[in-house]
Amino acid sequence: MLDKKNFYINGAWVKPNSSDEIKVIDPATEENCAVITLGNKADVDLAVSAARDAYDSWAFSSKEERIGLLEKLYENYKKRWADIAEAITLEMGAPKDFATKLQAGTGASHIKSFIRYLKNFEFEKPLGEHAPNQRLIYEPKGVCALITPWNWPMNQVCLKVMPAIASGCTMVLKPSELAPLSSMILAEIIDEVKFPKGVFNLVNGDGATTGDALTSHPDINMISFTGSTRAGALISQNAAKDFKRVSLELGGKGANIIFKDADPEAIERGALRCFRNSGQSCNAPTRMLVEKSMYNEAIVRLKKYTENFEVGDPKKEGEHIGPVISETQYNKIQSLIQKGIDEGAKLVAGGTGKPDGLDKGYFVKPTVFADVNNDMEVARTEIFGPVLSVIPFETEEDAIKIANDTAYGLTNYIQTQDSKKVQRVARKLRSGMVDVNGAGIAVDAPFGGFKHSGIGREAGEHGLEEFLEVKAVGGWSN
Repeated sequence: MLDKKNFYINGAWVKPNSSDEIKVIDPATEENCAVITLGNKADVDLAVSAARDAYDSWAFSSKEERIGLLEKLYENYKKRWADIAEAITLEMGAPKDFATKLQAGTGASHIKSFIRYLKNFEFEKPLGEHAPNQRLIYEPKGVCALITPWNWPMNQVCLKVMPAIASGCTMVLKPSELAPLSSMILAEIIDEVKFPKGVFNLVNGDGATTGDALTSHPDINMISFTGSTRAGALISQNAAKDFKRVSLELGGKGANIIFKDADPEAIERGALRCFRNSGQSCNAPTRMLVEKSMYNEAIVRLKKYTENFEVGDPKKEGEHIGPVISETQYNKIQSLIQKGIDEGAKLVAGGTGKPDGLDKGYFVKPTVFADVNNDMEVARTEIFGPVLSVIPFETEEDAIKIANDTAYGLTNYIQTQDSKKVQRVARKLRSGMVDVNGAGIAVDAPFGGFKHSGIGREAGEHGLEEFLEVKAVGGWSN
């Protein structure tokens, strides 16, 4: 079992003040794979103090210095790529190939992307030709609390740490206590690169103690959080007490609108996109809206596809899915599947219990419900497992109404060959992102949502600007 009890504070691995420990569980075996410490208020105070002290110089570091350090970080990340992927497989059950190509891969992509945007970003510029003596200055927001989830550990960590570094902020990272190992490797990389002491700090812990101490700390200027909508609301309450800046990337219940002129792979592609990462993606298309004229055909195809969809050992190669993160999450998914059955949704494939031959580990059967309506809990709750709800619709207006009838608004999907229809529907969908015909959302496109899906945007130039305040100066002369 790996001993990962220390924290990274002020440029060094240090012994925590807290003696409260927790085991990290391998979700594929249900066995302990590592032990970490849950940081207390004293640990948080030390980390925040280090970040606060470092801020005064780091905030005024040159763009060239930050670019150089990030470029070196990127090179070292590539050297540790396999280690990061292996850690993600161990801590959250992402299959080997998926962990290597996508889980670790997205982290690398974001580092590279933020380097590019930093090189081109103007931190000082004129307001415009009409006001030559008016200057805009973009300044770092300050000391940031970065709180990340377990489902896409490196993706989410790099979406926060890299723009924070690029902007001149200092930070304390609290990764999920369920999947902290890959983040600790990133801390090792940052240590190897020799960033100035205190710029980056890592404290492990839970939300109730460590997270609360961070988000309520008077010296924290900004909170960037990815996780549940419930936790996001609590964090917002903490932040409101002294007007901390807040960026929240929260839940989703995406609709995938399948029109009758969709391409031949649209049904299966939609199911794959729902099941991928064991359904543990906030932007997964978990509600499939199918035009009535092809509804029966879609159900037949979904049944065949899902019954042949492989679930298996994450340590083997292949395109299968692995377990969900924890026993708690497994039990939640099982109860919601049963709820769907009890509500009268038609179980097409999957159901409660574990897949055949997988008695140990938190494995869930890929599950499809047909004849769902938007009043059912399976259509309204973010299940965060490989569970797809299929809803029929008759008209374009009907589909838009069903899609928008949700508390969430992160990502919606459209499948049609009619470009005019795409444009009409995309404009009317209340979500931060719309994916058309499997095109995907670019790595540097603004990632975030409407309504209960959060506040702010991550990735690319918009993600960098989340960590910056703008100052207007009148009477500037060159």
